Amino acid sequence: MDQFRQIGEVLGRLQALMVLKHDISINQRQCCLLFDVYTLAFETISEEIRKNLRLEDKNTKWKALEYPLKELHKKFKDGENYIKYCLDLKDWWGKAISLYQNRECVEFHIHNLLCCFPVVIEALETAAEISALNEDEMQKRRSMITRKYDSELNDPVSFHWLFGKQYLVPREISKRLDMAAREDRWLLVDAVKGRKSSEFDVRAKHEQRLGDFLISRLCGSDTLEILPSWVLTGATDYHVKRRLGTAKSRIKEIRWLGESFALRNYYGEIEPLNAEISLVLSLSHPNIVQYHCALYDKETKEGYLIMELMQKNLEIYIKENYGQRKKVSLSIPVAVDIMLQIARGMEYLHSRKIYHGDLNPSNILLKASNSSSEGNVQAKVTGFGVTSIKNSIYRTKSSNQTGGDPVIWYAPEVLDEQEQPGNRSSFKYTDKADVYSFAMLCFELLTGKVPFEDDYLQGDKMARNIRLGIRPLFPHPSPKYLVNLLRKCWQVQPSNRPSFSSICRILRYIKKVLVINPDHGQSDASPPLVDYCDIETGYLNKFPEAGTSCLDTVLQIPFQIFAYKVIEKEKTSSSLKEKGWDLANEAFIAGRTGLILEEDVDDDVFLQENDQRSVQSEVLQRQNSPISVADLRSVCSESPRRKNLSLADVDCSPLHPETPENKNYP
Repeated sequence: MDQFRQIGEVLGRLQALMVLKHDISINQRQCCLLFDVYTLAFETISEEIRKNLRLEDKNTKWKALEYPLKELHKKFKDGENYIKYCLDLKDWWGKAISLYQNRECVEFHIHNLLCCFPVVIEALETAAEISALNEDEMQKRRSMITRKYDSELNDPVSFHWLFGKQYLVPREISKRLDMAAREDRWLLVDAVKGRKSSEFDVRAKHEQRLGDFLISRLCGSDTLEILPSWVLTGATDYHVKRRLGTAKSRIKEIRWLGESFALRNYYGEIEPLNAEISLVLSLSHPNIVQYHCALYDKETKEGYLIMELMQKNLEIYIKENYGQRKKVSLSIPVAVDIMLQIARGMEYLHSRKIYHGDLNPSNILLKASNSSSEGNVQAKVTGFGVTSIKNSIYRTKSSNQTGGDPVIWYAPEVLDEQEQPGNRSSFKYTDKADVYSFAMLCFELLTGKVPFEDDYLQGDKMARNIRLGIRPLFPHPSPKYLVNLLRKCWQVQPSNRPSFSSICRILRYIKKVLVINPDHGQSDASPPLVDYCDIETGYLNKFPEAGTSCLDTVLQIPFQIFAYKVIEKEKTSSSLKEKGWDLANEAFIAGRTGLILEEDVDDDVFLQENDQRSVQSEVLQRQNSPISVADLRSVCSESPRRKNLSLADVDCSPLHPETPENKNYP
């Protein structure tokens, strides 16, 4: 009940703020939309509580609501901070530059709310079932809930017709999601024009020029407009605060127009970079580093790119959370949230036919979330686009392609192509190559270990072994559902790897399960009865058009989570019937005993583990070999040719005696 009261308090503060909604001159329509969705969410929960729950049960049978409502409270707090920022009229020009193409309202706040709300709905259903007055009523409620997740309702039309309002996507809200950002662009054009022409507020020369730039961008001009450098340097409050990254870095934190930005400067002719600058300025997503504008001085031939300010890269973040002084490593829910944000950023890039090619921890930037929850961060992808910027943002002194050989992030097919004469710089990266790099990045995020960090796998030997199918081995215990996902992402054959849309769907569902059952985030927790990758396979079989789409809209999220639950229910029911188990005991079997039969485990995992043992056995049988079992504990085989691997195929030169660092591997 306390969590629900806290949500109500946030909504009450928002109601007071929205009395002044007509004074919001930047993103007014989006703020109103966000407030209305929050109001609908609160009213939906209130109605379900009134209909199904009793106040006298609040200390006992409402327990299922505790974690979901706590998570929902975070989403409300994030939205409150966003609306406050848009409502603040101070430093108007700085906010206009920061927000004129911002999509954070729908793609971040509403996205997060729609991901979280199905968890609340399911928690309300659970609480309603156990709050029944007697066993007969409980059975009726259970039957009604079961029918809701019958397979015949598993299509988008039926879902939105029957449950659209309950899941916050009724028709009226859906229409506004598409229109709100467009309307805000028109309103901002009028506001800029009004400030430029005001007789009572004479604008400085640089602000007049900035206004022309904003109007051009907001009106959808296809012409790249590079501002003269004096628009930046001529501002009275412009100053450089500090250098970001290494001493040689060209990235600085600046103060301009009342806001803090990151500035990257470069030298030389600007014409060769026009196409790339135009591209990065056109991109806008909450999980992509936002470029706001470009400036250039024709006399000195010095250029500037103004970007949003971030705090650190993922490489530094991992070191901070897995350092020797850190008693508690990164939690699974936080790691999954970062993984989802990176996957969403890559999903957006791929929808624009942009392939990264250099996805690694140094190219993921982070900043603290507005949420008061400790450990929550916002992750954004960088390191693509402008050639002169790539691989140079927020680097640490010790960072040289994230502390290791750069080949550890490259897919086998990339390494094969680079081996061909003359192809090292001309290789065309693909979406599947990025998926492989994502898996390696997530391995480091989950384990704190750089992939293939052992000395004997460095250099040419590493590249050869990666092409043969050798992969890092997860320490024990590790959540099997995440291990299975990443193993699918780093398959040797690109066609066997999932798309980022599939990865996003899987990670959203994992996030949902982690909120409902926090114990699922423990490394030694029992694996699910149905692997989440298998649920995604079932989803693609039922909705094959999802496999051809590069970008899922936020409106699709509630149905996707609902469809996942339906498919999971079908697969679980089928699996239990095959084993002769009573379906009524499913909760006891999965939640209490932790039993799992061999048939429940992904066949690929068994093949990988068997192959690993066979490779180890073959090497250890070698006479007079100095290699010990510990030498092979950090790698396993993923190669489709792995059953025919011979000792000559795998480079396993002698390693130094076992060290404390590799004792973490089983």
